[in-house]
Amino acid sequence: MRQTIILECKETKERLYLTSKNKRNTPEKLMLKKYSPKLRKRVVFQEVK
Repeated sequence: MRQTIILECKETKERLYLTSKNKRNTPEKLMLKKYSPKLRKRVVFQEVK
């Protein structure tokens, strides 16, 4: 079962991206490198509730 999650920037704390993940296969928090317009570079975004 896939659930929608929000990704938050670790540096600027802005929440920009929505994605989905399968909680059964990946129970830990998802961390992806995405583009941050404020910093104008790719940084780590982490899953938030």
